[in-house]
Amino acid sequence: MSAVDAILEDQEYLDEEYAKLSPVSQAVVNWQLKWHKEAHKHQIEPMGDWWSCWLLLAGRGAGKSRAAAETLAWWAWEQPNTRWLVSAPTSGDLRGVCFEGDSGLLKVIPDGMIAKYNSSLHEIYLINGSFIKGIPASEPERFRGPQFHGGWLDELAAWEYLRESWDMIQFGIRLGDRTKLICSTTPKPKDVVMELIEREGDDVVITRASTYSNIANLAKSFQKQILQYEGTNLGRQEIHAEIIDPEEGGIVHRDWFRLWPDGRPFPRLEYILQSYDCATSDKTINDPTGSITLGVFKPEDGGMCVLILDCWQDHLQYPQLRPKVIEEFETVYGEGKTRKLVDVILVEDKSAGISLIQDLQQAHLPVIAYNPGRADKVQRLSIVANIIKAGRVWVPESSVRKGFVKDWAEGMVSQICSFPEGAVHDEFVDCISQGLRYLRDAGWISIDYSSREEIEEEDITDAEIFNMRGRENPYGA
Repeated sequence: MSAVDAILEDQEYLDEEYAKLSPVSQAVVNWQLKWHKEAHKHQIEPMGDWWSCWLLLAGRGAGKSRAAAETLAWWAWEQPNTRWLVSAPTSGDLRGVCFEGDSGLLKVIPDGMIAKYNSSLHEIYLINGSFIKGIPASEPERFRGPQFHGGWLDELAAWEYLRESWDMIQFGIRLGDRTKLICSTTPKPKDVVMELIEREGDDVVITRASTYSNIANLAKSFQKQILQYEGTNLGRQEIHAEIIDPEEGGIVHRDWFRLWPDGRPFPRLEYILQSYDCATSDKTINDPTGSITLGVFKPEDGGMCVLILDCWQDHLQYPQLRPKVIEEFETVYGEGKTRKLVDVILVEDKSAGISLIQDLQQAHLPVIAYNPGRADKVQRLSIVANIIKAGRVWVPESSVRKGFVKDWAEGMVSQICSFPEGAVHDEFVDCISQGLRYLRDAGWISIDYSSREEIEEEDITDAEIFNMRGRENPYGA
């Protein structure tokens, strides 16, 4: 028998076996043959059972949503009576992309396999008893309670409450012998994404693909629109799926901070300010409260400078925040003749900060309410960035790694230098912005005063402009 005859005989056998299958089974075969014929290499589920998370990092239009939908649907069908989670940034994303989108679950699963679809609850019931449930990542508390065999997390880097949602999901993915997650996203240097990348080869497998990997299947108009970003940082991220160092696009650069040599005694501090950014109280999940302690000193040459003496961030409810602030206020900085107490506490006048200001005033502590006016966070940091650029802000050097800041200060410097694109939170950004702004406006640091136009834009009165030229408090109304 020739090779051609053998192939024809095998085909006849396969056709006979296919004809014996039920209509649903035939639909499943057609589905899988069609998918594996059309799919690109980066869209196929990785081999092996050693991994628990497939991180699919891909550019816009690379087909990551289609790959995830196809894979999760197959898992749910291949394993009857199992439960699967789907999550996306918002409820609208769940419905419009993951379930009803052009590459969503309802598009890839053959009709005969679906017993019921509830669009309002984001639920798909398959005829084999498996269940697919969508929960928006914008509501982290909804992940409490349900349990699943695995799931698909779409556009992970775009989740507003990424850490909170991720942690809750880990508790819920607990059914079966081995759980599996698909995380499909255009990459951004968010903490969870970076942690998964660090776990590559351990229990995480990573597939990378660019927009060009699927360019033939994209509309010409889309190609023209997105490819205009080629050669830019945004293009590196959105087209080529590169993890861009968030500090590349920061308002403040790391090398602007000066290092206070390890082992060198503290300078004589003229004035110490503790700047607080209190967590908001109207969100589903509170941001941390942040604090930076700034000490003003006169170097041997040049103008007045600031040494960052301490910083911290913590998730504190208000009853725990008040005693923490009082304890920090009582800290003594320096030794011997250079010993000095904190002079003033600066608190942004919003959210939990309002109650904190009132309580500290009643306790007769020197607290000042800071009102940023109409300026947004980007504007506020930009206004004081020249102080840092001029080399007026020092950070203690690490005793272990020369040329680097101390470990306790690394998170603060990283957050400030990553803002606005890469920072998960921005409490240190607010603390440094309002702290340096206050010291500048009160006359402790002189770089160059704001123009009258800038001051007028921020609704500062003529009396306050006059006070800025001395060491009066421009916010102590």
